[in-house]
Amino acid sequence: MRAAVSYALLLLALTSGDEGFAAASIFCCTDEQGRPVCGDVLPPACYARAYRELGTSGRARTVEAPLTAEQRAQRAAEERRRSEQERALKEQRRKDQALLNTYGSEKDIEVMRSRAERDLNAAIQAAQDRITEIRRLRKKFEDEAEFYRNRQLPADIAKGLRDADHEIKAQESVIESKKKDQEAIRQKYDEDLRRFVELSKRPPVRP
Repeated sequence: MRAAVSYALLLLALTSGDEGFAAASIFCCTDEQGRPVCGDVLPPACYARAYRELGTSGRARTVEAPLTAEQRAQRAAEERRRSEQERALKEQRRKDQALLNTYGSEKDIEVMRSRAERDLNAAIQAAQDRITEIRRLRKKFEDEAEFYRNRQLPADIAKGLRDADHEIKAQESVIESKKKDQEAIRQKYDEDLRRFVELSKRPPVRP
């Protein structure tokens, strides 16, 4: 009860205009027992606790209690999450602007899709034609090798067969890679079209 009276007297003195009391700030908090504690310097009971500073002008400010280690870790995690969200939003805006700068209409997307698919189909066909040509050449080496059955093949024939097999595998790898590119291209332009339509339906941003 005495502490509460002292607290009230301090507040009254601060706001009454008495220059003797208003000459310095007053620091007040609630101690562990729930009692108000005040002083012209921060009382020890207020350390590591939230407190109010009553200034010479009669204004008061609240100082929050220092964060615990767990609270600091939580705040840092929240800051990282917020920073990541802002970074992702900024990156999405950049991609959206690049998309709008690249295409003027949905038709433009389909034209570029067709062009990319045509180039990939041409590359696959070229590799297939090359395999056909190599197999024809290899057949000649196979026919020559028939004359040396059960005997050691001449170096040029053995090399021709090895080179042909190596080239066929290389071209097959090209075809496999291009087919993967076809799927990637399909997904890319499907996503570009979906996003372009979505952005086109948004109301224009007013300056």
